Amino acid sequence: MSRKRIGILTGGGDVPGLNAAIRSAVLCAEDHDIDVLGIRRGWQGLTHVRIVDGADPEYLLPLDRVNTRTVARQGGTFLHSTRTQPSRMSAARLPDRLQGRLGTLGEVSPGVFDFTPVVLENLETLGLDALIAIGGDDTLSYARRLHLEGFPVVCIPKTMDNDVPNTEYCVGFSTAITRAVAAIRRQRTTVGSHERIGIFRIFGRDAGFTALYTAYAVGIRCCIPECVFDLDRLLRVLQNDKRENPSSYALVVLSEGATWHGRKVQEYGEPDAYGHRKKMSVGEALSHEVKVRLGEGTMVSDLTYDLRGGPPDFIDRIVAKTFATMAIECIADSGSGRMMALQRGCYVDAEIPGAEGKSRSVEVESMYDPENFLPKFGRLVGTPIFLSRL
Repeated sequence: MSRKRIGILTGGGDVPGLNAAIRSAVLCAEDHDIDVLGIRRGWQGLTHVRIVDGADPEYLLPLDRVNTRTVARQGGTFLHSTRTQPSRMSAARLPDRLQGRLGTLGEVSPGVFDFTPVVLENLETLGLDALIAIGGDDTLSYARRLHLEGFPVVCIPKTMDNDVPNTEYCVGFSTAITRAVAAIRRQRTTVGSHERIGIFRIFGRDAGFTALYTAYAVGIRCCIPECVFDLDRLLRVLQNDKRENPSSYALVVLSEGATWHGRKVQEYGEPDAYGHRKKMSVGEALSHEVKVRLGEGTMVSDLTYDLRGGPPDFIDRIVAKTFATMAIECIADSGSGRMMALQRGCYVDAEIPGAEGKSRSVEVESMYDPENFLPKFGRLVGTPIFLSRL
């Protein structure tokens, strides 16, 4: 029998642990007599690839034990990543060589085309038997589309927001918390030295897991997107914290999507391929309210992109390697439409979430105290390590 040949790609934002997953997939694939082709720049690698004599150095990189030997020691993804959405490609952003394909493709809205036929054509030309897609909600939603089109796909969830449905854990989450905790502990010395209110903004467009767990680990207040909060009450709590602290300071961490009653979340810039726009800093907005209404000094710190950099911590390294091994085993067993996951603290393979599904969110009633802006941490016997149940 001929050896299987699979592709692997990383989509969306980078997180620590991606290279560890790629390296482990290559090693496990070797044990199963499977060849691995790295697809560079995420889904763009399957829309923009120009195959000549079976190769395209810009978008294709055959992977083996030698050229992946040291990659797991670094953060990011050495295959690179983009936020390309093949089912919604803007004609205005396409290179000239792809413009000629538009007449054969479906136009989903004015000037926006579905490149799925091109992707399927390229997968066939490359001789791939299956694909491993590593990403968050957006990347995985298109992976599900390919599965429904009949091409075998398995997935590995990654996002610092930890909000992908069907799994309690996503690669990158633990390292993000580890880095956020370290940053806040360093910066609290400056906040305390100047007797200010420290306001930290962190990832979490729609889900507050990153802010919640950071607050849990550090022991500070937090605000999350799932619970629109009472600004007057938060200001009173922070002022009281500062008054009762012998060092005369207070701390709060906010998800980027958090807001208070009467305030609309502000966005700016052009939407990406998945329709997401960047959010104006809720940290700066809260700082303004603290200064005007309390007359207190503040220090605002944006704990976002700094959390992406560097190598993974041991949890992300272990989970990434295990998910990758499971993905190869799933492909070897002819699996498709599956996502490697953790459920009730155990490794499983679950269904890939669909485009229609909402992101997983914090269970406010069991995990968050909106009156005191704190994580709930009692009655945890029997709960998974990451507290939330599916």
